[in-house]
Amino acid sequence: MNNFTFGNDKYQYYETICGGAGATATCDGASAVHTHMTNTRLTDPEVLEWRYPVILEAFGIRLKSGGDGINSGGDGVYRRIRFEDQMIAAILSGSRKIPPFGLFGGKPGSVGKTTIIRKNGERKTLHSTDHSIMNPGDIILIETPGGGGYGTTN
Repeated sequence: MNNFTFGNDKYQYYETICGGAGATATCDGASAVHTHMTNTRLTDPEVLEWRYPVILEAFGIRLKSGGDGINSGGDGVYRRIRFEDQMIAAILSGSRKIPPFGLFGGKPGSVGKTTIIRKNGERKTLHSTDHSIMNPGDIILIETPGGGGYGTTN
């Protein structure tokens, strides 16, 4: 689960960002889903950009982030948001140091990563629970973990 918030005195926003599900003995893990979380959905890009001073520059499946195995783990996602106003952004996430494990010889999924890209090109990697002041033109790139694979491949 990747919890992402941003805001200032005028705007406040909270979203949960999906990742990859682990594989099972009978099927591959699903990509770009919320696991062990229900009743949640991301705001449509048009609504997000209309209500908040941000631009959703990219959102897609993080290919090859799921672990290999007889059944592969699902892929996580990447989400890239550019800020048009000064705000504080915060992330509360997991699997940033220890990858999502595989089962019965399946390979682990990729760890997640949250990167601040300043308007001047400077980059800063955030910890799993961290925050940063975002200035106009700054970007946050959230890459969510992939799920672990199941079983050995020969």
